This record gives sequence, structure tokens and C-alpha cells, in this order.
Amino acid sequence: MEIVKEMRISDVLEIAPQTAEIFMGFGMSCFACPMGEGETIEEAAMVHGIDLEELLKMLNQAINE
Repeated sequence: MEIVKEMRISDVLEIAPQTAEIFMGFGMSCFACPMGEGETIEEAAMVHGIDLEELLKMLNQAINE
């Protein structure tokens, strides 16, 4: 499996709960608010000013360990 930018944060957390720490490490607590339900990783990264490629890299490392 690979996490991609089009995935919703809530879907990622459902299939890989360990990624919550990664999101929190980037200052993204979106999954705890209503926006996180429909927000994609790409949208959240843009809103929070986060490097999307770095975030995806870390998320994919977390699910492949």
C-alpha cells in the first residue's frame, strides 16, 4: 500500500492509525476536527504550509516499517 496526496486524512488514519504521530509531528491535528473528515493530505499540507513530499515520505515510511 502507498499513501498518496489524494487520500483523505481520515482514511489514512483508519487504515494506519500509527500515522497519527506523523500528522501531529507536522502540527496537523486536523484529524481531531470536522475538516479532517473530508480533507485530503494535499489540502491539509497546503493549509498548514507543510512540505507535501516530506509528509508523504514520512507517512509511507511509517506504514512500511
